[in-house]
Amino acid sequence: MGATAAAAAVAVLLFAVVACCAAAPPQLKHATISGNAGNVLQDNPVGKIKVFVYEMPRKYNHYLLEKDGRCLYHMFAAEIFMHQFLLASAVRTMNPEEADWFYTPVYVTCDLTQQGFPLPYRAPRIMRSAVQYIAATWPYWNRTEGADHFFLAPHDFGACFHYQEETAIQRGILPVLRRATLVQTFGQRNHPCMQSGSIIIPPYANPQKMQAHLISPGTPRSIFAYFRGLFYDMGNDPEGGYYARGARASVWENFKDNPLFDMSTEHPSTYYEDMQRAIFCLCPLGWAPWSPRLVEAVVFGCIPVIIADDIVLPFADAIPWEQISVFVPEADVPRLDSILASVPPEDVVRKQRLLASPAMKQAVLFHQPAARAGDAFDQVLNGLARKLPHGKGAFLNPGEKVLDWNAGQESDLKPW
Repeated sequence: MGATAAAAAVAVLLFAVVACCAAAPPQLKHATISGNAGNVLQDNPVGKIKVFVYEMPRKYNHYLLEKDGRCLYHMFAAEIFMHQFLLASAVRTMNPEEADWFYTPVYVTCDLTQQGFPLPYRAPRIMRSAVQYIAATWPYWNRTEGADHFFLAPHDFGACFHYQEETAIQRGILPVLRRATLVQTFGQRNHPCMQSGSIIIPPYANPQKMQAHLISPGTPRSIFAYFRGLFYDMGNDPEGGYYARGARASVWENFKDNPLFDMSTEHPSTYYEDMQRAIFCLCPLGWAPWSPRLVEAVVFGCIPVIIADDIVLPFADAIPWEQISVFVPEADVPRLDSILASVPPEDVVRKQRLLASPAMKQAVLFHQPAARAGDAFDQVLNGLARKLPHGKGAFLNPGEKVLDWNAGQESDLKPW
């Protein structure tokens, strides 16, 4: 029996198992979900942490949003909703002297090109200007030079603030943020754009939009492997060897004619419904290792197939990614069909049961306008709470300086 035939035989078995089990999904309690940190998904951060929210001039946030409302809907929108959440959160303190953490609400991904992409040369200037403002207006930054401050940086390559990796690496993390805690979507081990202690978050995916596309939980999962997206970036990398480190091109070239793989560059109106009919959803890296596709797969109970070497996943100490996903090294993409076909049916069902837990779905969603217990906002706060108390090196001696305000690329030092 050939590899494709064997895969098809296993797929038929999986379809039968899933169709059988989908009609009556098990009701799991949050405490039964175990990862590296046990049942941390249900932790309540209230009472464990106090956050002071700086009141910034509107040019750093509201005016940018008023100028271009598209940033409310793109995958970087967590920086906006985190601000709105904290203003009404029980962890907020109006007394900065009792704060554990300080938050600067600045919307660096809200300054967009005509095509809807964040302007890479403006983001570091906006952020640097914001830090200069809080350092000049309040005494708290200067006590630690940011060691008890956190910043949202949901950019392609975090606080390197560029969508092209080579340019991001050349720029590096903005020097004035190198003592702060970065809350960012980008996570990759041993990468210049990820500093120690960062909190990796999921990209924003609209919860209400996904809710509107839910189908019956009893619908059989008749699609073996599903993917919609680019395989080649013809404008920037027509050969396909650099974009996604060649992984997406390899997926297409190896499996475009395989009947088990439902793949296309088209994005149909039934995209969300299709994910709910699929067993495996491919989540390969693109220019960066992350995308909203991972969030969508979790929400729709489709087992994420993560193809991104060295990726650091969102809230990895709270979400048991190893138990709900399949990891495929980029070099093994040509064997993707046999790898997925060899996953035992009982493992498929177990992963689907974990994915069916409401707590699992909540943890990757930034619910708004009203947050929900255990959602991504809570996961960020829990991540900050676990970093307390601050180490001895956080607080500087009077007059002591560590950061070089003149460091960085010349273009980033221009005023904003």
